[in-house]
Amino acid sequence: METLDINLFDYELPEELIAQTPLQKRDTSHLMVLNKETGDITHKHFYDIIDYLKPGDVLVRNNTKVIPARLFGTKEETNAHVEVLLLKNTHDDVWECLCGNAKKIKVDTVISFGDGRLKAKCLEVRDEGIRILEMIYDGIFYEILDQLGIMPLPPYIKEKLNDPDRYQTVYAKVEGSAAAPTAGLHFTPELLEKIREKGVEILDVTLHVGLGTFRPVKVENVLEHHMHSEYYEISEDVANELNKAKKEGRRIIAVGTTSCRTLESNIKKYGQFTAAHENTSIFIYPGYKFEAIDCLITNFHLPKSTLVMLVSALASREKILHAYKVAVEKKYRFFSFGDSMFITNETEL
Repeated sequence: METLDINLFDYELPEELIAQTPLQKRDTSHLMVLNKETGDITHKHFYDIIDYLKPGDVLVRNNTKVIPARLFGTKEETNAHVEVLLLKNTHDDVWECLCGNAKKIKVDTVISFGDGRLKAKCLEVRDEGIRILEMIYDGIFYEILDQLGIMPLPPYIKEKLNDPDRYQTVYAKVEGSAAAPTAGLHFTPELLEKIREKGVEILDVTLHVGLGTFRPVKVENVLEHHMHSEYYEISEDVANELNKAKKEGRRIIAVGTTSCRTLESNIKKYGQFTAAHENTSIFIYPGYKFEAIDCLITNFHLPKSTLVMLVSALASREKILHAYKVAVEKKYRFFSFGDSMFITNETEL
């Protein structure tokens, strides 16, 4: 059996470089431009991204909106405290959830949130703390969630987020994510307008970020890692525009690993971009042949994570680990509220 050692994707990161709060202005974050062919590195600010985009390029972003997916409740029978993270709406009012104290939650267990304004009944027990819960409530679910839920910041962020909107992209639209597509957090409305004016086409896809994106890899052999599936949507109009761009040899640039995974899983399945609303559990690691995207705007990812593997597949493991080493030396800020990287095939335009 083939093996790929998890330790190949490890790197040293001083804890003080993990960004705890967003910058005052989104597009002032640092931007590392990495040429995936040559390995050349240029240091810029995110607002300089426009200098690396050219007329005809297609920028594909993920318009998912983070929901206040973290809920604190009590078991009806025992009053035991339970924490629930909504991961994926499977159908109607049924959700795949990650539960703290999961052993206490068995089939038919009822959890009450906010004095019973929202209840959840366990329908199915799965491995690794996953439970399938049916939500029971009167009124509009997302309105109740807004009142009772908390923004689910990643565990490495210890500071309180004063403005929940800073964990949303400025173009967030379709509710359903358990985490933000963080590469998009650097864009401002003004910068997007300038990019449009330059003749760059901006298209939206939706992928609701679930456990698959930020779940740690716990196996020594990466190829044994099981990716959780996440729901995505591509409209017919967007599929047509993407196929046209491909045919004309224009660059397709994904904003974030979620947009990248959406496009790659779609083209791999259908042979060309095709309207779809379905789940993907695509796992991209070195050796993968990219068919959908040419370039990627992304953040700096956790050691040994599937996302480090994805960027290593695009630009090679050696180039990525070298770039990360440089980022540490230059005191770049890492992870969700951190700085950004543009993995490109052309440095000078």
